[in-house]
Amino acid sequence: MPMKIFVAGGAGYIGSHTVKELIQEGFEVAIFDNLSTGKRELIVDGELIVGDLMDKNSLKKAFSSGDIKAVLHFASLIQVGESYVDPQKYYSHNLLSSLNLLEAMIEAEVKYFIFSSSAAVYGIPEKIPIPESHPLNPINPYGQTKLFIEKILQDYEKAYGLKFISLRYFNAAGADPDGRLGEMHQPETHLIPCLLLFLLGQKKNFDLFGTDFPTPDKTAVRDYIHVTDLARAHVLALHHLLATSKSEFINIGTNRGYSVLEIIKKTEEITGEKILFRKKPRRKGDVPLLLASKDKAERILGWKPQYSDVETIIKTAWEWHRKTVKRK
Repeated sequence: MPMKIFVAGGAGYIGSHTVKELIQEGFEVAIFDNLSTGKRELIVDGELIVGDLMDKNSLKKAFSSGDIKAVLHFASLIQVGESYVDPQKYYSHNLLSSLNLLEAMIEAEVKYFIFSSSAAVYGIPEKIPIPESHPLNPINPYGQTKLFIEKILQDYEKAYGLKFISLRYFNAAGADPDGRLGEMHQPETHLIPCLLLFLLGQKKNFDLFGTDFPTPDKTAVRDYIHVTDLARAHVLALHHLLATSKSEFINIGTNRGYSVLEIIKKTEEITGEKILFRKKPRRKGDVPLLLASKDKAERILGWKPQYSDVETIIKTAWEWHRKTVKRK
């Protein structure tokens, strides 16, 4: 009988790609999502339970079967800019939803937890690429919520025997190479889909935030991970946790960064279209360079990115958006 995995936020961007990987690995998957940002069309297989993490009763009902082996948690608010404007929304939602999920796990005696964290827990980097041992000094409320949940997980391990792996990563990008899944955020704030939606006429303007960074071309440099590689990392983390029962904090990165202008240029090459942009000041909290070390992920999980070159990322995203978005 297949092992049953509970995926909170499994109808979202990263969650849906991970569900696909889990099913390909032979797991049975229960997807728990309130569909506020998740999409039914991103569910390729598995059982969908429409429920809200803020509703303890719906969670208890979802866990009542008693056959769940592990939980993967993707459901959270993710917009850094919004977290500055409305920190109460982020603290109340991200923390309470996670606490409710953990409470349901403890009551159901589910001991294994994979957490979708963020390299935002590190704040302004003192070392590049950022190792897991880097000081934890998040500079925005979104990053703070991820750090608080990591601290909660450590306390829950001591008190309740919970075993977890927290995966810290930046910029998920791209789309399923098979063309079945992709990015459908509303509103969309990520660089690559914003560029592609601009080319498809879905965005009136494209704004480049910050042209005075201390980088070679004066624009910010970021670490982009193909969403399929990221989904694979979650499955490998699950296998490792089930095999070892050892809690870990693990970065998922590529050790390679691309500037905003490099992404724009590569997008122009792949699409064959010119991108006209407006220069805007830096956004609050933007830092020049962010790269997460992949050394521990390779060593502990055996993770090796297959699709995370920038050309594959943009090509798969372009194919997805052209298929799902009508050009205006």
